[in-house]
Amino acid sequence: NERHRHRWELNNRFRDEMEEAGLKVAGTSPDGTLAEIAEVADHPFMLGTQFHPELQSRPNRPHPLFHAFVSAGLARHAPTTEARTSAVPAS
Repeated sequence: NERHRHRWELNNRFRDEMEEAGLKVAGTSPDGTLAEIAEVADHPFMLGTQFHPELQSRPNRPHPLFHAFVSAGLARHAPTTEARTSAVPAS
């Protein structure tokens, strides 16, 4: 039930080549013919969608993709913050 507002799609003739290059189709249309979600598996957070998750988000109820994005950013930042904190001498 995601909303789409475009006329673009991934050309399936190039799907095998894109997957060989590292772009994985992670979600398809209900009939399996169109790529709806693509990701780069070995990247911390590279995700593309054909739908618009921002149209399903609310201030206190973000779309799960936005929640996952923010969580990934926080997790990636956490070791850096801990390293900085432990490197600061106590006064």
